[in-house]
Amino acid sequence: MDKDALTIGDLGAATDTKVETIRYYERIGIMPAPKRSDGNYRMYRAEHVEQLRFIRRSRALGFNLDQVRELLSLSDNRNRSCEAVDEIARENLADIDRKMGDLKVLRRELAALLHQCQRGAIAECRIIKAIARK
Repeated sequence: MDKDALTIGDLGAATDTKVETIRYYERIGIMPAPKRSDGNYRMYRAEHVEQLRFIRRSRALGFNLDQVRELLSLSDNRNRSCEAVDEIARENLADIDRKMGDLKVLRRELAALLHQCQRGAIAECRIIKAIARK
């Protein structure tokens, strides 16, 4: 094996990514499959580390896999206007705002149910009854 190559375990450790996640990203084409050694081991390079860190950070910022794929594609063309990137980021921000609104509604509903709790028997539990109605 090439002395500069990383194993999949090394790549995972360098990026705090599970091996199965790396394999999944390769299967769906968000990461290119690396070259293989004569023993059929994956051989990763520094560019794989950079790309996987980009993917992980994008996911941490809430971008879905299709958006990450598009951001990766756009990042390959350094001279292009960043307007397309801005649009993807705006879409993601709007989605985050929507989710935050949904979570606020859920929080109010659950807080109201807890406030009604009389700490009696499960048969009379208002939380269980409210869940069963939905």
